[in-house]
Amino acid sequence: MLLPKRFSLLIFITSTGLLLNLSACKENKKTIKQTEVIFKKEGELTIFKSIDSTKITLDIEIADTDFDVQTGLMYRNSMDTKQGMLFVFEDVKERFFYMKNTKIPLDLIYINENKSIVSFQKNAKPFDESSLPSNFPAKYVLEINAGLIDTWGLSVGDSINYTED
Repeated sequence: MLLPKRFSLLIFITSTGLLLNLSACKENKKTIKQTEVIFKKEGELTIFKSIDSTKITLDIEIADTDFDVQTGLMYRNSMDTKQGMLFVFEDVKERFFYMKNTKIPLDLIYINENKSIVSFQKNAKPFDESSLPSNFPAKYVLEINAGLIDTWGLSVGDSINYTED
């Protein structure tokens, strides 16, 4: 009779220890903090306005690899007014962008192979996964802070030129 009591006690102690250990694991769950991605100048881009011949110059990051294109401006907390990201594609076709994991509102400028602006998507909302189509074939896409298309008075037909560092 003594053996079953000891056995019961051993089971009780073991199960209590397991339960405490499991609850401690839940409480000590590690949270992974996203590393902030900071701007890295990779070139300079100039927008030439066709109406009044004024120029707007920006520092740009260039997205020309699969990883850069897929990541874009995701996980950024901010971007300066005179900064942007230029996506450079090898082919010319209608483009579709979205704002998944993008924290800052953006204006998207779609540009053809002749470096002329063909369309815009203004005030794209953070984290919105709705499609933002170019509606025209584009080789380049420039992302800038939301509102700058209107602030700078950009129009379809304006053009760009850029240089890489």
